[in-house]
Amino acid sequence: MTELAPSRSDIDTKLRAILRDVLGLDAERVERFDGDTGLFGHLPELDSMAVAGLLTEMEDRLDIIIEDDDVDGEMLETYGGLLAFAEAKVVEN
Repeated sequence: MTELAPSRSDIDTKLRAILRDVLGLDAERVERFDGDTGLFGHLPELDSMAVAGLLTEMEDRLDIIIEDDDVDGEMLETYGGLLAFAEAKVVEN
């Protein structure tokens, strides 16, 4: 029996939980994030040190592997970019 890939909604829910947990953000604030919500460079909580923790948690909770060359400013620029990246990685697995 093959396991179904998580739905976009499941990935979105997990990604929001990761952002809350890693960055210590308020749940209501994270729920208001949309595709255009700025992340790196916009959220003071998401600095270069926090990026490493964020990517590690994404790997653990989404069961993906993120290579160094996968990471660029564009994927971290907005919530929509990060979500699209996470979805692509889940599908790739």
